[in-house]
Amino acid sequence: MSQYKEIKKENQDNILFFRLGDFYEMFFEDAVIASRELGLTLTSRNKEKGIEVPLAGIPYHSSAGYIGKLVAKGYKVAICEQVEDPKATKGIVKREVVRVITPGTIIDTEYLDEKSNNYLMGIVVKKETIGLTYIDITTGEFVASEKKKTEDYVYKILGEINKISPREVLIDENSYTDLEKELKQFAQLNKINISSYLKVKKSEEFLKKYFKVISLDSFGLNNKVGAIEAAAMVLEYVLELQKGNEIPVDKIIYTGSENIMELNLTTQRNLDVVASNRENGVLGTLQWILDSCRSSMGSRLLKHFLKNPSTSKEIILERQKDIEFFYKGVLLREEVREKLKDIYDIERIIGKLVLGNENARDLVALKKSILNSLEIYKILKGNPIFEIALDELVEIYNLIESSIKEEVPFSIREGGMIKDGYNAELDELHNISNNGKDTILEIENRERERTGIKGLKIKYNKVFGYFIEVTKANIHLVPADYIRKQTLANAERYIVEDLKIYEEKVLNAKDKIENLEYHLFKEISEKIKNFRTILHELAYKLSYLDVVTNFAHIATKNSYIKPEITTEGDIEIIGGRHPIVEQLVGRENFVKNSIVLNNDKNLIILTGPNMSGKSTYMKQVALILIMAHMGCYVPAEYAKIGIVDKIFTRIGASDDLVTGQSTFMLEMSEVANIVNSSTKNSFIILDEIGRGTSTFDGISIATAITEYIHDNIQAKTIFATHYHELTQLESKLNKSANFRIEVKEDEKEILFLREIVKGGADKSYGIEVARLAGLPREILDRAKEMLRVLETRKMIIERKVKKEQLILFGEFEPEIKEEPIKKEEENIIQLENEEKIVLRLLREAELDKMTPLDAFLKLNELKRILN
Repeated sequence: MSQYKEIKKENQDNILFFRLGDFYEMFFEDAVIASRELGLTLTSRNKEKGIEVPLAGIPYHSSAGYIGKLVAKGYKVAICEQVEDPKATKGIVKREVVRVITPGTIIDTEYLDEKSNNYLMGIVVKKETIGLTYIDITTGEFVASEKKKTEDYVYKILGEINKISPREVLIDENSYTDLEKELKQFAQLNKINISSYLKVKKSEEFLKKYFKVISLDSFGLNNKVGAIEAAAMVLEYVLELQKGNEIPVDKIIYTGSENIMELNLTTQRNLDVVASNRENGVLGTLQWILDSCRSSMGSRLLKHFLKNPSTSKEIILERQKDIEFFYKGVLLREEVREKLKDIYDIERIIGKLVLGNENARDLVALKKSILNSLEIYKILKGNPIFEIALDELVEIYNLIESSIKEEVPFSIREGGMIKDGYNAELDELHNISNNGKDTILEIENRERERTGIKGLKIKYNKVFGYFIEVTKANIHLVPADYIRKQTLANAERYIVEDLKIYEEKVLNAKDKIENLEYHLFKEISEKIKNFRTILHELAYKLSYLDVVTNFAHIATKNSYIKPEITTEGDIEIIGGRHPIVEQLVGRENFVKNSIVLNNDKNLIILTGPNMSGKSTYMKQVALILIMAHMGCYVPAEYAKIGIVDKIFTRIGASDDLVTGQSTFMLEMSEVANIVNSSTKNSFIILDEIGRGTSTFDGISIATAITEYIHDNIQAKTIFATHYHELTQLESKLNKSANFRIEVKEDEKEILFLREIVKGGADKSYGIEVARLAGLPREILDRAKEMLRVLETRKMIIERKVKKEQLILFGEFEPEIKEEPIKKEEENIIQLENEEKIVLRLLREAELDKMTPLDAFLKLNELKRILN
């Protein structure tokens, strides 16, 4: 307990798994927490100063599941192992914490999502830049980037976090009070005080020393101060938790944002690009539609493509070329995909090898993956898409094939892994262990012949082990080299050198086999680890091959076409379909629609009722753009896609409870981000801007935003609105055009045809949508009655205003033919008598003789009459 307390003192913030024999034990508060969170039985042991010590424990060989559950609940777990052999140690065995496990540093892949990376992310904000980095220690991926610090940098950080989906985020405790609430929505947040050691020079020296390089230029990090600090912070954190254990990180990959389409947090969520970590499953997302990859590595790479569409025409065309090859070669594609199905997660196997938590099954899986890779190579017959290091891979395969059995136990401490013939000493031990009786008989027969004692027998007991028993009558025949072990009344017991050696081997054979196999296994692992660069290259090539063959498969299955990619900026989609919705409703039920946006017409004002398909249409265009920029084929009859640098969306209405922003405030914040960040090459979706305030305010704001985008930004935009007044902008804004959702209306019902046609809508059909939603008939009838009254009032007011304006300004009053007044108008006309009085008083007022105070009093009088 003294040893435990000393180690716990250094791990106050961690649940300490303290190794005692075959168990990890937890004491005191750790035991209470573990029993509560893991459902363990809470017991107690020796009383200490009259107080019972709470105790809970788990078997060490099944600890991974328990650790995974604790980490998922936000706890850190410190693993304290016995670092000495208990059999060879007198007194208390030495124990040390060998690693600390947090959400971003889990090394047991059994409890991780195989189709997602397990990222630890670091963020450093400087005066002018933001450094971002993320690492997955199960695959060895280590990526750094740097962005300019702009006014909307919070949006940029949140967008990157949503793309990366880290399990854990590190931040500088002195810099992030304004981001803390937002960051906690995404991952476990840990504050680090980096000021003590993360100065630029020290960070740079630390990274150079770790990677054994003279300069960080080879990683593209020259003068990237923020990225360097973030990378150093994350790497130092990981190494500290690993307590000196090696990690599978060989390089830093610097990635800029120059060739990546910007998809901010709102856009990713609005378009349902990938599933969120907080949502179970991917149903209803673009990832769900596009991911039929055969390997977990392929699924992870596809997810990366989804979150980071390329804006490089060369990269897009290269992917298209590879997809087309397999799109046309159906039999070849299916043959390759069949082999890919049997490829294991090589990336994570390499990670386990380096981290030292591999087992024999991992090596068998690696061998099978290499064999299938070689067969894929033969199928593709030297196609440059899959050039691999043949000789080295064959060498790895042969090493595993010659040494590791096909059927192996899970634990590498139990033996049963190494093949016969691989090691002579091990073969001898197995022979002794398996053929002990034969060896005893062999020695026994030999000694009978040598001594002439026919009754000589070899026996065994637990006290003396193996011995030769000779009766008193034959003692005179016993050779001089026999060593007396025990005297009995009628016999003597002896031992000879061969029997002594055999006894030692047999009694210790099992332990020796297990120890020797473990030693040999680690030797084999170390040899394979030396090939990790080649294996990483193989893993990526297999991942990429999986993605492009998958895209070809999806294109065939869903009738997608190859889009034309251009830098001219045009967007032309003929017969486009929403890739997600068409799968949910059935392609035969989905109505295709087209769009053309170019430098002459770059803004569409889209009108139509709710539930008619405006949002589906707009999202459809955005998703097709994302797919095209991935290199993927798209759901359309024809598509010409200009390179788009950013996609922005403003869709839907909801309060942000975390930041305390109302629906309208959130809407305006998002629109502000869009107009401040978009460029001429961006694509913007705006849905119902301005509806969170009064009608006149909303129309005014929506009009101003539309004009600003048209005149200043000139980004390609679709603006969906209920405000029919905005359709008048078509005549004012030369690059805008009105489109509407076609509606078929008769006396009985209204049918939404889902078809986009030229022209603006003049009705909202809100009551019809309310009917479809299931509101009671009495509510619908009352709503229709109120709508008639309000529309009549609007008509009368418009007519009155025209008439009174002429009278007010002293012009000739033309004869206005009054239309018959309906009953529902009578109450309205009575209310207008007061308005007539006000107008008369206003005409009689001599404004040029009034003082400001008189004017104010007259205005107050008129207001009182109206009220």
